[in-house]
Amino acid sequence: MTDREKKKKILTELMHDPIYKPMKLKELAMLLDLEKERRDELKELLTELVNDGKIGLSPKGKYGKPELFSVTGTFTGNSRGFGFVTVEGRDDDIFISPENTGKALNGDLVRIVIEREKDEKLGKRAEGKVLNVLEHANKEVVGIYKKNKNFGFVIPDNLKIASDIFIPQGKDMGAETGHKVVVKITDYGSEKRSPEGVIKEIIGNVNDPGVDIGSIVRSYDLPEEFPKEVLKEVKDIPEAVTERQEKGRVDLRGLQTVTIDGDDAKDLDDAVTLSYDENTGLYTLGVHIADVTAYVEEGSALDKEALKRGTSVYLPDRVIPMLPKKLSNGICSLNAGVDRLTLSCIMKINKEGEITDHEICESVINVDRRMSYKNVYAIIGKNDARRKEQYKEFVPMFMLMKELSEILRKRRENRGGIDFDFPESKITLDAKGRPVKIEPYERNAANMLIEDFMLAANETVAEDCYWRQLPFLYRTHESPDPDKIRELYILISNFGYFLKQSKNEEIRPKQIRKLLEKIKGSREEALIERLVLRSMKKAVYTTECTGHFGLAAGYYCHFTSPIRRYPDLQIHRIIKESLRGELGKKRTAHYEKILKNVAVKTSELERRADEAERESEKMKKAEYMRGFIDEEFEGIISGVTSYGFYVELPNTCEGLVHVNTLTDDYYIFDEAKLELKGERTGKRYKLGQEIRVRVTNADKVMRTVDFMVAEDGKEQYTLDSEQ
Repeated sequence: MTDREKKKKILTELMHDPIYKPMKLKELAMLLDLEKERRDELKELLTELVNDGKIGLSPKGKYGKPELFSVTGTFTGNSRGFGFVTVEGRDDDIFISPENTGKALNGDLVRIVIEREKDEKLGKRAEGKVLNVLEHANKEVVGIYKKNKNFGFVIPDNLKIASDIFIPQGKDMGAETGHKVVVKITDYGSEKRSPEGVIKEIIGNVNDPGVDIGSIVRSYDLPEEFPKEVLKEVKDIPEAVTERQEKGRVDLRGLQTVTIDGDDAKDLDDAVTLSYDENTGLYTLGVHIADVTAYVEEGSALDKEALKRGTSVYLPDRVIPMLPKKLSNGICSLNAGVDRLTLSCIMKINKEGEITDHEICESVINVDRRMSYKNVYAIIGKNDARRKEQYKEFVPMFMLMKELSEILRKRRENRGGIDFDFPESKITLDAKGRPVKIEPYERNAANMLIEDFMLAANETVAEDCYWRQLPFLYRTHESPDPDKIRELYILISNFGYFLKQSKNEEIRPKQIRKLLEKIKGSREEALIERLVLRSMKKAVYTTECTGHFGLAAGYYCHFTSPIRRYPDLQIHRIIKESLRGELGKKRTAHYEKILKNVAVKTSELERRADEAERESEKMKKAEYMRGFIDEEFEGIISGVTSYGFYVELPNTCEGLVHVNTLTDDYYIFDEAKLELKGERTGKRYKLGQEIRVRVTNADKVMRTVDFMVAEDGKEQYTLDSEQ
């Protein structure tokens, strides 16, 4: 051990001594009886120990045990070098400036010291400094390779990773400039040195068909190929329902049964039946869900792989399924004209939409007709004579479905259920994977009909299992944070709207619902809907039943999609064991032991899938908008920041009008009103405002679209005098 290491050891042991109290540099020097000329050396040693995470430094300059002044959290990077750290238990994230990131990469688990707490009066956020990285999240990175004479480097696809990865000579697998590659990081670098790695896979040239989405697949570590042991198990699964499997099940094959899905859907996991009894005044709604657990045994290679994937991922050019196609598109899919094993939730519903009775059972069904949303809507929404004739034997049931759907939706609305109707994107690609059309995905009465029936089944199953005290996975959505609601209150008050809060500052779904009803049809509708959505928390899977705020439901779960979601599959297994009387103390203890991990893991995997889907859409939208450079479009301001504002076009593509392009004035960002205001002219660009823009650039790699305000003489901004 060197003399320097000995001194650092003495300092570390001193600060971990139970009787030691945090001290400043001067106090420590006096305690150690050091002359003034040796204090610089002491400061160097202390700085090294702080950077190594061995000791901590308080915002007031006192040294002590790291846990006294530091906290642990997850680092989220930004392409501009700075980042944020999310700490469990804190409502606000901690800002990390570029010089204080300690070379942490996006997703890393880090130890930080908080150098300044949030000051609402001054409008300043909490700031901190990364002391050290406890766990690296990025073992591998996907990006574009750039070759130099004696070395190369990889520019990460993930814009949240601000550092390029240095590739030494001979470690590039022969990659050329423009190749999309996977690089394994061998050295995470330092403040003065970039991370270093070796290329382990060449995905293909950046312009080759499928390479763009393939890169996203690799970036998010989405498993496309199924392991050999899974495929081996699938081979032994029968292609048709056997007589042995049908025994003991409720036979529902005599009921008129349909599936209603999108035109291109292949994994059909829900079917519906409906009848009405004039004597009792009750509807009998049957929601029949594919019994995936009949083929996926707990603990099997199939089951483990399904949990590892968590969910199917839907990308513009491919689907990465949770289960192999033999199951998802075959024996588990409720295809028309063949017997299928199902788990059914059969509900008795009165004219007020109240579910008065229900039965959950193992069943066998045979779907009479595979219907599309488009064709059902033509019947119930457009009164299309040709379609009504084509499906005449089903028309009475479809009209009954429309009637019940409206009743169920009205009941949900009355209790405060919130329904955000933001348009999803439908991206059409050509044979080479290039986007040729992007438009809003139509959500019509047929889509809503199925949504209403699935929501009813999910609620019914959750409530049933709650009162039977089964170990269970719930889908929960917590109430918004009071701070977020206070921010929302201030923002909407600018438009003359108000939210009534209770004395304990709790907000109820019904109050949100009333607000959304008030703004219906107003110019501010889209704006306020976005503000409300931003104030909400994200729904997650939990083992505790705490209700679903957005649906205003006391009990909720995911029961209706076991082909593509693992939580649904998991609770099917529990329900079946309960129905069979097999859920004794031992099995209950088993589920109680594993379910918390399943809840956390599937929530994480859902977020991963959402991010991959969102990033692939942004990429394809940017590629599509490349074909419209210099063209003008009408849009709506969808976001306002200090550096500009975002505009969303009717086709769902979004781009940025950077503040630097607003050359007619100096614009100041008003965070409270979410607007940019001209200092001299008083022009205001605000959230929800209609505006005409011109496309100036679109970058597929960066997944960005740039706009400028169109100069066509039309007044597209708000003036102070209009207030």
